[in-house]
This record gives sequence, C-alpha cells and structure tokens, in this order.
Amino acid sequence: MLKWAIIFFIISLLAGWMGFGRVSGAAATIAKVLFAVFVILFLFALLVMIGLIKAI
Repeated sequence: MLKWAIIFFIISLLAGWMGFGRVSGAAATIAKVLFAVFVILFLFALLVMIGLIKAI
C-alpha cells in the first residue's frame, strides 16, 4: 500500500512538472488516500500485536 502511495506521489510530481494539472491533482489525491489507509492499517496491526504480546 505504501509502495503504491509513493508511486502515485511520483506520478503527481512528474505530471505537475510537465504541466498536466488535473492528472497531477488526481494522482496526489489517490496518493493521500492510499497513505491514509496505510497509516490506519499500520496502527491497527500495531495495536493487535501489542494486545497479543500482553496476552502472553
């Protein structure tokens, strides 16, 4: 997930540099959403792992 967020961020930068504003904006939005999903899933997994460690 983080890999795809980085890829879309790079696409956004390149599209913006070449003058494709709408493509850049869309890619940036997708990158933001993917990064937010990554952070939420990472925190959830971290909390689950902490819970499993405390259960042992």
